Amino acid sequence: MKKISRVLIGLFLVAMLGMCVAGCGGTEDQENAQSNEETKQEFRVGMECGYPPFNWTQLEDNGIPIEGTSEFAGGYDVQIAKKIADGLGRELVIVKTEWDGLVPALQSGVIDAIIAGMSPTEERKVSIDFSEPYYRSDLVMIVQKGGPYENATTLEDFSGAKIAAQLNTFHDTVIDQIPGVDHQTPMTDFPAMRVALESGMIDGYVGERPEGISVTAANPNFTYVTFEEGQGFECSDDDVAIAVGVAKGQEELLTSINEILAGISEEERLSIMDQAVLDQPVAQE
Repeated sequence: MKKISRVLIGLFLVAMLGMCVAGCGGTEDQENAQSNEETKQEFRVGMECGYPPFNWTQLEDNGIPIEGTSEFAGGYDVQIAKKIADGLGRELVIVKTEWDGLVPALQSGVIDAIIAGMSPTEERKVSIDFSEPYYRSDLVMIVQKGGPYENATTLEDFSGAKIAAQLNTFHDTVIDQIPGVDHQTPMTDFPAMRVALESGMIDGYVGERPEGISVTAANPNFTYVTFEEGQGFECSDDDVAIAVGVAKGQEELLTSINEILAGISEEERLSIMDQAVLDQPVAQE
């Protein structure tokens, strides 16, 4: 009788020890999982947050928080960045950066990638590497609605016009293809050019089709000119393409980004852009 009791007590103690070990192990696993989530590697993306519909700044919290601010980023670039970050298994962090500071920020390691409506020009390829394009667009001229250039169809129609473009973009390099153009000093960003156009300081500025769609949706005083085939700006495919910029030597990251982009259909890309045009803040005009 005593022997049976001792056996039963022994079995009970073994069972209790097993439960304790299992319970402790489960708690430890949960803590590890929580720790891994908290230390999830960041995917730090630089953009201006001022070039709708590609990227913009907003107060509503339905976008991605902008590091170091109480504001949020929205737009086409942000959605593409989110898909890439998810595909990489990283946490997306938006780092608001002036256009001229994007490449230096990438090279110094402040950001992991540039997703900012940037074209993979030959000049930029000397400093950084680029993914396959995630968008392609045509160049247009944004002008005042009802103004003298609203019905222009060729570059020659802008002869003598005061035309501007953003600083350090290929948009600025094509202006001199317009015969007799009054090439204005390039401006820092698109909001500045919108103000200059509305005030009459310039007659038009060079942008891409999404900018044309965006600005006309935001401001009824603007419209944009598309050119007849063979009558517009001459530019390379790299110029009108938009790609993700990464630092030199990041081959593994670049390969992963290209694989993720390959999984986004052309139909989905167009749908994302259409939605970005609808969602852009009117205050960006």
